[in-house]
Amino acid sequence: MKIAVITGGSRGLGRNAALHLARAGVGVVLTYHGNSAAADQVVEQITDAGGKAAALQLDTADVGTFADFSGRLRDALQRGWGRADFDYLFNNAGHGIHKPFMETTPEDFDGLVAVHLKGVFFLTQQLLPLIVDGGRILNVSSGLARFSLPGYAAYATMKGGVEVLSRYLARELGHRGIAVNTLAPGAIETDFGGGAVRDIPEVNRMVAAATAMGRAGLPDDIGGAVASILTDGMGWMTGQRIEVSGGQNL
Repeated sequence: MKIAVITGGSRGLGRNAALHLARAGVGVVLTYHGNSAAADQVVEQITDAGGKAAALQLDTADVGTFADFSGRLRDALQRGWGRADFDYLFNNAGHGIHKPFMETTPEDFDGLVAVHLKGVFFLTQQLLPLIVDGGRILNVSSGLARFSLPGYAAYATMKGGVEVLSRYLARELGHRGIAVNTLAPGAIETDFGGGAVRDIPEVNRMVAAATAMGRAGLPDDIGGAVASILTDGMGWMTGQRIEVSGGQNL
């Protein structure tokens, strides 16, 4: 059985990706920051459907805990699957802010860097010895790294950095056959960013009007894409940015 590690897998797009991967026959180790009950619900949903999953706590902003997490991950892999390695890493955990450029504080900026850029960089570095040759890494970016909406300068800057990092990882890990790509969702109906796209009708209509397919994205749109990229015959694709947005702001 292939195994995927998903950061931020207890909610939103990470949760949906975990469920899609489990349905594709992939074992899942998901991380959560503070809501263990939500993570346990995802594990229960996967196991009730005949899959296999585990949940581990991780603060992706705290680089100092990554070595300990790696050890706990090794233990979970051994207990659950009798393995010391895994196949797919989905760097998904994150949060967003919506503030004009002139109102963004150094604290806002540093908080985003810690999770979206520094955390992705050093967690991937820490876990690389556990990823099998021929494995895959998928990092989350955003449509906002391609088009510009006022209020997202800091968040989009992080995602631009993730896209550059992904290309460098693809080059440096190619000799191991590890494919590294970036997934860039458009606006999705989740609780991300306070749930504005999902819960505020005017925002939802604005997104739909700017999208070629005429609606805002749904979690299943992204979860299905993650499962396809990681499990289908996509191993020869690396160093690419894949936008899954229904054609937003074309």
